[in-house]
Amino acid sequence: MSVPVPHPDSSSSISTQRKNSGSWTSQSRNPISSRLYKVLSTNFDDESTREALQTLSELYASSSSSDPSGVEASSFSKELSQNNVDLNDTLLENADDVEGEGEDDEEGNRAQSSDGTLKFFENTSGEVAARARKNLKRDMELQLAEGSRHFLKVLSEVDEKLVALQKHVSAMHISCDEAEKQLQLSGEASKSLLERAGNLREERQEVEDQKSIVSLFLARFTLTEEETEALVSRDVPIGKRFFQAMDKTEQIREDCQVLMAGEDGPTKAGRDIMASTASLLEQGYEKILRWCSYEFRQIGRDSQLEVSTVMREAVLRLRKRPELLNESLASLSLTRQTTLTSSFLTALTRGGPSGLPRPIELHAHDPLRYIGDMLAWVHQAIAAEREFLEALFSVKEDGRLIGSAREFARKGKMSQEEEWIRELMDAAVGKVCVPLKIRVQQTVRSQESAIMSFKIANLLQFYKSTMTKTIGDDAVLSITLKEITDLAYKTFFDSVEAQCRSLARTTLDLEDTSLTPPIPILDHVQILREIMAVYQSYLGDDDEAMKDEEDNRKNPTSNISNVGFLRIGDIMVQPAVDMCLNAAEVKKRLRPDWDKDVFVLNCLSYLLSVLEPFEFTKSQRGLIQERINSKVEELTEEHYHGIMVNAGLDEIASLCENHDGSEPLSHIPGIQPFQLQSALTTYSRWLSTSTEVVSSSSPRLSRLTLQRLHTQIHHAALGRMAKAYGMICEKVRRKENRYEAAATLLGTERPFGQVGLLWQIFGLKEEDE
Repeated sequence: MSVPVPHPDSSSSISTQRKNSGSWTSQSRNPISSRLYKVLSTNFDDESTREALQTLSELYASSSSSDPSGVEASSFSKELSQNNVDLNDTLLENADDVEGEGEDDEEGNRAQSSDGTLKFFENTSGEVAARARKNLKRDMELQLAEGSRHFLKVLSEVDEKLVALQKHVSAMHISCDEAEKQLQLSGEASKSLLERAGNLREERQEVEDQKSIVSLFLARFTLTEEETEALVSRDVPIGKRFFQAMDKTEQIREDCQVLMAGEDGPTKAGRDIMASTASLLEQGYEKILRWCSYEFRQIGRDSQLEVSTVMREAVLRLRKRPELLNESLASLSLTRQTTLTSSFLTALTRGGPSGLPRPIELHAHDPLRYIGDMLAWVHQAIAAEREFLEALFSVKEDGRLIGSAREFARKGKMSQEEEWIRELMDAAVGKVCVPLKIRVQQTVRSQESAIMSFKIANLLQFYKSTMTKTIGDDAVLSITLKEITDLAYKTFFDSVEAQCRSLARTTLDLEDTSLTPPIPILDHVQILREIMAVYQSYLGDDDEAMKDEEDNRKNPTSNISNVGFLRIGDIMVQPAVDMCLNAAEVKKRLRPDWDKDVFVLNCLSYLLSVLEPFEFTKSQRGLIQERINSKVEELTEEHYHGIMVNAGLDEIASLCENHDGSEPLSHIPGIQPFQLQSALTTYSRWLSTSTEVVSSSSPRLSRLTLQRLHTQIHHAALGRMAKAYGMICEKVRRKENRYEAAATLLGTERPFGQVGLLWQIFGLKEEDE
């Protein structure tokens, strides 16, 4: 806010007044002038000072509304906001006017001209401000006086109120004294009543405590009406509510043992609780028995067996009452027997729903499929039955892989659940065994083919082994399968033995000059080949079956159901060998020109070739190979002597082998030098012209069916010839045999006394002695 600049005429007037009044510094200052100077000399930038000036401005602004000088007061407030220096100067110049009580002001007014300019100055803000500064103290005192009067007025009203309040407080004191007296009288009068109420309160607390104890006791040792109804009422089904009631009853009986074990013996409460809970518990078990029996009869008629959680829990509860559980399981067993028997007969005669699958008996013309379908149905029924029973008794998985053998414990070491399962399974399929056994026996006995009988026997053996692993050896089905398997093997062996007896009675045709195996041998061996193929398919990759075969080979058993090929080989292979030897011997006697040895060797070679692809014929192949080796040695010996005679060395080699050294070899007739020379010449000519030297085209050996044996026999004979020639050369070179010029005698004819050269001529590898 800026202070308004005075008129130029007014400044000259102010200077005139200053000259008249003299220097303000030389004059004495009154306290108000000093205080005002101090106030006006303050810095108006201070916030508190500006607020004080604003208050003064408002004070005079309010008074201007009723006073013509209000405009002047407002101008004063504006002037106070002007520049700090100009305002201070103006106030300092007018300080002496305040001391002079307005005298100089009047003179100044008089010194001014009376024209319009001076009148305008009288109304200026500077004049108003000067007048306001002069009346400031008075205005302040008036304001203070007005405030004091207002304060006294208010205090007088407060004093009147306090006087009235004092009267009320006095009346209240009187009332409180009277009330206190009445209260003392009432307290003395009700003291006995309060004591009685306290006693009653203590007695009530004791009663409440006893009530809580009794409530807790009843809640722990008694059943609610709903729980009792769940145990005994037929309207409440077996379920979660029923099992919770049973659990609580058993828990009550367990907790009640504390009441039964007191120092003075069982308490009356304990005996009563035990008696009531025992009765309720027995009713609960009877209810479970009735429910399980009904449910077993219902579920036993279904082909799809499913065990609910409630049924599993009910059976678990009945295990605490074995007699009740056995009674309920008896009804289940009877129902399952009837259901399985009926289902089996339906599968045989009617087939499945809507005729699919087709009835099993439609395939009765195919014995293998007919028996296989019946056994497959029984096996599937047993698997479903075991799965149902394991779920019923909550048997956990034993970690056995699917398809692996089940390990059964002995009777004494078997778990209770496993005993129940095996008994129920045995009883369930017991009646199925009767129609199954009858049909299988009829089918087996009607078979005339040994191969079909063997296939059926192997099929039965497979299912017997599989089902035994599921239901055990002592089950009725296992015993039935063992019986029909024994019957199938007996039928097979009877058929094979009959065929072998027929083969033994076979005689060879005298007019037949061929040396190949006869037709009866071919038919017999063909049947043997098919039987071995069936047996090989039964063994397959089953390590257990191969182990059984090895055990049977080492320790032959008389159990007809546990046969290996050793017994089959003894029955079928040996008669074929005996037939070849015996029939060949008979034909040789009746027809001397017939070559028995080649015939026997051909028959044995053919039989060996049939047995070789099968590993389990090792023992039979060994016996046949020994006979073949014996016959090969005989033919080799005969072939050797034949080629030695043809080569002209047979007599000389015989004399050399039989020479005992008693006299020189050159002096023995038949091996003298000229005879030796003739034999060596014949031998050299034989080496050059005979086809037997470079090939095995012997007329006799060419009739062998196996070229391998032909070559083997011929090479063995040539080897022996080379060894015989070497022996002759060694004997001739010895000095004690007295051959003159032995080297020249041997070197004149091929192979010139060199055994190694002879081995090369034969195309053989020289053998070490």
